[in-house]
Amino acid sequence: MTIQRSHLQRLTVLSALGLALSGCGDDSKGDTDNVTTNQMTGIAGGLTLTEGPDSEGMTSVTPPTTTGIKLDLPPDDSSAGGCGTDQACNLLDVLFVIDNSGTMGEEQKNLAANFPYLIDKLRNVTDENNMPVNANINIMVTTTDFGHPLCSPFEKPDYDPAKGAPINTACVDRLGRFTGLGANPVMVPEACTDTCKGSVVPQDPFINFQLDQNNILNADPNAGDPVAQALSCIGPQGIDGCGMEAPLETMLQALDPNKPWNQGAKPFLRDGAVLAIVIMTDEVECSVKDYKYFDPQLASDPMYNQYWEDVPNMPGVKDEPTSAVCFNAGVSCVDANADGIYESCMSEEKGVLQPLTRYIGYLKTNLVEQQKKDVIMLGILGVPKVSAHNPDPPFQPTAGGVFDLVYRVWNQGDILPGDTDTPAQKEYDFGIGPGCTDQATGQAIPNTRVIDVCQSLDQPEENKIRCCIESICDDDFSDAINCLAGILRETLEVPG
Repeated sequence: MTIQRSHLQRLTVLSALGLALSGCGDDSKGDTDNVTTNQMTGIAGGLTLTEGPDSEGMTSVTPPTTTGIKLDLPPDDSSAGGCGTDQACNLLDVLFVIDNSGTMGEEQKNLAANFPYLIDKLRNVTDENNMPVNANINIMVTTTDFGHPLCSPFEKPDYDPAKGAPINTACVDRLGRFTGLGANPVMVPEACTDTCKGSVVPQDPFINFQLDQNNILNADPNAGDPVAQALSCIGPQGIDGCGMEAPLETMLQALDPNKPWNQGAKPFLRDGAVLAIVIMTDEVECSVKDYKYFDPQLASDPMYNQYWEDVPNMPGVKDEPTSAVCFNAGVSCVDANADGIYESCMSEEKGVLQPLTRYIGYLKTNLVEQQKKDVIMLGILGVPKVSAHNPDPPFQPTAGGVFDLVYRVWNQGDILPGDTDTPAQKEYDFGIGPGCTDQATGQAIPNTRVIDVCQSLDQPEENKIRCCIESICDDDFSDAINCLAGILRETLEVPG
């Protein structure tokens, strides 16, 4: 099923925010008088959230009392497995953070179709001397949903935000996740059933395999690689998650060394292992620090509505927080010519979203510099399609993609056939124009914050590529997988 993202994304956002979408609660517009949220667990020493509503009816946030990222790392325990920091290592931990909001059916289907190719590339990774690495590989999957007070009232009764926890159930056993929200919800079960043919799952919270050994249950011996079967089943996440995607925060929670899946005899995150992170999302990054800036009850407060878009054709009138808040509160743009095409857009800390230092500090300072880990990232995001790659490892993009990304306002040419929205309505919903458009796969918004975190991992002084950014508007992610495998060639080593 082809999804026109420009149309359906608004339906998802409206349902998540309670903006006049019938059949999903009452007819009130974002009433949060009775909204409470579950306690959100943060990295130790980082984000502290207070459970329950404050005087404005929204969950309050207490900033950390310390600066930077402070992690209470578990004691060194040889039983947890891993490699020493001074020895060759063929351990690889792969984390997928997959957007499960209402427009992601087609993209999840395309990604799942590439999972067999990914597993084949991982099995056959060689080092820089073309020697087989025979890597011992963990693969864990989570979503971009960290929970949001504006989404909570519209969650299905059987749905809980993953908040970085592993998803290890087969999508055929949770097909309800592939029906969206609203009175006439989109249904894309084929995003699961096209590739998952049974309840093929890992017996642990994540997949583990090396050569012919694996932890996969219920694999069909006649259906190919059991690891590919399992990833094709646990990978598709559904389309009923929150439209305020928080991939950086869910990534951080997934990598918290204090979480149960990262402890014990078989942890996901292992000492010395190369860490590869894959983030796939079609919208802006919205890991929130202060939820008051999203509170509909503060619509008349210039302090808290300053990042809201004006109602279309009503300058100065602000009535609802939309996904545009996530862009406006996390990115600053310059339009010197006032022509709607921005000369530059850069991530900026404004006190609304979690600062990027929270994520860069953990990945680069803690893991890379202090623990001597290799950390790489693949972002499948709202950027133009890549038009050229390096023909040699690591096969990184060299043209198109982020090199051709233009930040601009919406215009009439962006409106896809069958979409009744105006450019003004799109600007109200998203705050920025599309980063990529494809008639078959739809549209996606540029994700400046994830791009910045990804590119921070590159090591230009040593000529080391550690970040690949590819387009989510592609219908084939094999080039993205090639780039990931190309970087692994430079980081994994043959032990001994």
